Amino acid sequence: VQLQASGGGLVQPGGSLRLSCKASGIIFRLNAMRWHRQAPGKQCELVATITSTGSTNYTDSVKGRFTISRDNIKNMMYLHMNSLKPEDTAVYFCATHYRGRAYWGQGTLVTVSS
Repeated sequence: VQLQASGGGLVQPGGSLRLSCKASGIIFRLNAMRWHRQAPGKQCELVATITSTGSTNYTDSVKGRFTISRDNIKNMMYLHMNSLKPEDTAVYFCATHYRGRAYWGQGTLVTVSS
């Protein structure tokens, strides 16, 4: 199982970014997928989830600003981030469970700063 996250970068407050996660080695369409993030000096936080049927859930701090989505044809998951704030600065990881094990991507750094 491999998860490859990409799309991070430096963005000004109020800006937007789209993160991508490419999955391989799993039956992607059957798996719930997640985005987590870890800010400097803080614990890892679950940001958003999307089930195999497309139901979504978000942590309160990103509701209305972030949108999680998936493309089951391309085996891709996305996190569309709008109205970014400095407190969104973190390494973002995609993750899933498969056959009883948790799998994590390598992370992509998002820095929100002027």
